[in-house]
Amino acid sequence: MSLDELSGAPTPDAAPPAPPAPPASSASVAPAAPARSAGGWAALRPLLLRIHFYAGLLIAPVLFLAATTGLLYAGSWQAERVLYSDELTVARTGDSAVPLGTQVRAAQAAAPEGKVVAVWPAPEADATTRVIMERPGLGEGETLTVFVDPYTTEVRGQLTTAGDALPLRAWLSEFHSSLQLGEFGRNYSELAASWLWVVALGGLALWIGRRRSRKADLVRPDRKATGRRRTLSWHGVVGLWAVAGLVVLSATGLTWSRYAGENIDRVQQGLGGSTPSVSAALDGSAGGSDEHAGHVMPDGTTMAPPPQPTADIGIDRAVSAARAAGITESLRVTLPAEGNGYVVKETDKTVPVHLDAVAVDPADGRIMDELRFADHPLLAKMTRFGIDLHMGLTFGLANQIALAALAVAVMFLIFWGYRMWWMRRPTKERTRSVGRPQPRGAWRRLPMTVLLPFAAVTALVGWFVPMLGISLLVFLVVDAALGSAAARRAAKAA
Repeated sequence: MSLDELSGAPTPDAAPPAPPAPPASSASVAPAAPARSAGGWAALRPLLLRIHFYAGLLIAPVLFLAATTGLLYAGSWQAERVLYSDELTVARTGDSAVPLGTQVRAAQAAAPEGKVVAVWPAPEADATTRVIMERPGLGEGETLTVFVDPYTTEVRGQLTTAGDALPLRAWLSEFHSSLQLGEFGRNYSELAASWLWVVALGGLALWIGRRRSRKADLVRPDRKATGRRRTLSWHGVVGLWAVAGLVVLSATGLTWSRYAGENIDRVQQGLGGSTPSVSAALDGSAGGSDEHAGHVMPDGTTMAPPPQPTADIGIDRAVSAARAAGITESLRVTLPAEGNGYVVKETDKTVPVHLDAVAVDPADGRIMDELRFADHPLLAKMTRFGIDLHMGLTFGLANQIALAALAVAVMFLIFWGYRMWWMRRPTKERTRSVGRPQPRGAWRRLPMTVLLPFAAVTALVGWFVPMLGISLLVFLVVDAALGSAAARRAAKAA
C-alpha cells in the first residue's frame, strides 16, 4: 500500500530489468519528463508514481507505527475479558438481582471518598454492575469504577477507567492515538490518518492501471513471478483487497484528529448533521415554584429563587420509567446533577444498534425528553457507525478480527514496499545504494485541463486536512532544494 511500485518504472510486467545507472556527470540530475505531449493516464501515471514513492518512503514509518498500535488495540477487547475477569463477571448467577439503589450503596461503602455520577446495570446475567464515581486525584477524563455483584452486592473490585475502557484498553487507546505524548503526540496519528487514504488510493490507481498479460494477476498474486516482480505482485494484490478498509480507517481516524477533525465538525454542523443529545434540564415546575422568584424588591435587591426541589424517586424507579419508554438494551444511567434529571441511555453499538435515550424527572418519574437513534441526522448516523467500526464495536469479534487483519496487511505492505526499493538498487554490488525515484518534472506532462484542477483539488484538500497539506509542502520544498543542488553539481561537472 505505502510503497507500491517504488521503483517508479512505468514498464509492463514483462519489461526487462532497469539498466545500470549512468555516469555521475549525467546521473546527478534526474532527467526531466518531456513536455506535455501525452494526455490521460500516460501523463498522470508518472506523477502518481512520484507522489506514491515519496509518500510511502517518508510516511511509511508513521503508518507502520499506527498499524502496530492499532493491532494491539484491536486485541485489547478480548484481553480485557481475560485480565479483568474477576471484576467483570460474578462468581455465581442468582435468580434475581437486588435493587440498583442497594448496589450503589454497597459501592459507596467500598469507596466512601467517591461521588457517584453514573451507574451501568449489568448487561448480561453473569456480568457485574458498574458504579462510576468521581474522586479527587484522578486524571482528566478518568473515573473510579466499582464493580458490584448484582445478586449479592459483593464488591468484585475497583479500577481507574476512562469512559468504558478499563486500564489496559485505556492505555492502548491513548498509545494508539498519541503514543502517550499528550496533545503533541496526536500529531503523529493525524499525520498517519491524513496520508493513509492518499497512498491507498494512489496505489490502487497504479495497480489497476498497470499492464498485465493475465487479468487474474490483478486480484491474486502471480506465483510464477520471481524477485522484485513477485514482491510487487503481493504488494499490489494485498493492497487491492485492503484498500476499502484502509480508506474507512483513514476517514474515521480524521474525525478524531485535532485539526482536520475541527474542519469536519464545522462541515457537519453546517450541513445539519451534528449528533443530537437528549435534554435533561429541569423546567422548574417539578415540586412547585414561586411566582415572585427573581423579582426586583423595592430596595433594588433581587429576591433569591427558592431552593431546588429535593424529591428523588430513586434510580430503580427512574430505570423502570425508562424501560417502560422502550429503553431496554445495555443501559447507562447518569444520576441527576444540579438542575438536571436522570439520563438513561442504551449503549448497544453492535448491529442492529440500540442507542435510544430518555431523560427522567427525578421528582415524579415522568419522561421529560426522549431521543431515538432513528431520528438522528444521516451524517450523525454515518459518523457513529464509522467510529464504532474503527473501534471494533459494530460487528463485535468479527469487527476486531478485521481490524487486526488490516493492521497486519499495512505492516506487510510497508515491508514489501521497502523491499522493492532495496531490490531496485542501481548496482547490487553497491550495498549502500538505494532505489531511484520517478524522475522530476512529471507534472509537465499533464495537460493544462488536468493540471489546473489537480492543483486546485490538492490545495483544497491540503487546507482541509492541514497535516497533509503542511507535510506535502515540506516534501515539495525539500525536493526542489535537492533538485536545485543536483543541477548545480551537474553544471560544475559539465
